Amino acid sequence: MKMGFNLSLEQTQKLIMTQELQQAIKILQLSSLELKEYIQQQLETNPLIEEKEDAEPDSEEEGEDLITQLIKNVEHSRGEYGYNHDSENDYSYENYVPSRTTLKDHLLFQLHITIMPEKQQEIGEYIVESLDGNGYLTTDIGEIAAVFDTDTAEIESVLAVIQTFDPAGVGCRDLRECLLLQLDAMGIDDPIVKEIVQEHLDSLGDKKFNHIAKELSISTGEVQRACDIIKALEPKPGRAFQNFNDVKYITPDVVVRQIKDEFIVLVNESAAPRLMINSYYRNILSSYKDQPGISRYITGKLEAALWLIKSIEQRRMTLYKVVNAIVEYQKEFFRKGVKGLRPLTLKDIAAKVGVHESTVSRATNGKYVQTPRGIYELKFFFSSGVSSVHGERVSSESVKDILKGIIEDEDPHKPVSDQRITDILNSKGINISRRTVAKYRDELGIVSSGRRKRYS
Repeated sequence: MKMGFNLSLEQTQKLIMTQELQQAIKILQLSSLELKEYIQQQLETNPLIEEKEDAEPDSEEEGEDLITQLIKNVEHSRGEYGYNHDSENDYSYENYVPSRTTLKDHLLFQLHITIMPEKQQEIGEYIVESLDGNGYLTTDIGEIAAVFDTDTAEIESVLAVIQTFDPAGVGCRDLRECLLLQLDAMGIDDPIVKEIVQEHLDSLGDKKFNHIAKELSISTGEVQRACDIIKALEPKPGRAFQNFNDVKYITPDVVVRQIKDEFIVLVNESAAPRLMINSYYRNILSSYKDQPGISRYITGKLEAALWLIKSIEQRRMTLYKVVNAIVEYQKEFFRKGVKGLRPLTLKDIAAKVGVHESTVSRATNGKYVQTPRGIYELKFFFSSGVSSVHGERVSSESVKDILKGIIEDEDPHKPVSDQRITDILNSKGINISRRTVAKYRDELGIVSSGRRKRYS
């Protein structure tokens, strides 16, 4: 076998994503809040970008050279869709959120007005600091005893005091202890209720009423009565003291307004400030053409700034077109609610807008729209469906809404079965199987008819 070296030419095709294209894709899939953060980062790293305070055109000097003309073209390309950034509209009294008492502050206040030795006060403070946000003690009693060089009996005695504090059930170590503490605080001394909490909580969670009734030699109606009392208790006593900072607010990326019988799509630009090129650096570029280092640096930053402005504009236009197509397709939803929702796929919108399905996916992922019927994630409008007797497709969400209404109107002593729901839907012209009904019911978090049945 001979081995040798030779030269050959070969032509191949490769798909290369430039840094600018990667940035455009990234900006498209950002939500309004994420876009605002991203723009803020760019403002800090690129001196040529600055926030435009008003929508008035810049001076006539912008038309003097090719670069500034390009800048004007980019800024002028902002269409008539959406509404402009207005700092006055951004002002909100929700920014002034009053501070709330936390669970630990509430418990420490009660502890400090409780008369007990100084060492037990310190132990109590340690226990309170060891509670999680739900009010449960997550630290072992033995570990606390070791910290204070004492026996577990003293720790237990201090814990018993804390367990009498408000809210009832705080300082518990598991769900059973939490519920029992609440029963004691409420003065409920029902032996059946306590027995179920202590020994049959798992069976109660699975709604095995017949099994519990057999074990306790009582009727199923008595078990269900006890269940009603237990369900009224709070499994997470610290929940009422959750911090406002834990609450996540949604800023809609698009707003749909109804004017008479028409629906107008407005892209929310309040979270993304309008950008422009800093005039100071534009002047430097024209003044230092004979200094390649400075000129090269500013030119690079200028190109990055222009691409950023263009990418933001493309994001806005794509988002507008996608949402406008969704609104056009789902007009019955905006008029009638969930029952008017039609089956819709990314492919349908992509074909209507003239883009790839992946573009529609990026444009809708993690974004929300404010409508006259509430705020919805854009993904909500994309759903599969079932066929009707008229040959049309019915959205799975509208079927779920009908299914939910049927169960809400049922007789709790004689709940409707999945087969009966199937028959009702078929009578309404919706072709659906019992298996699909069971699937939709599970997705709604509704238990089977046997577990919904009331015995008293």
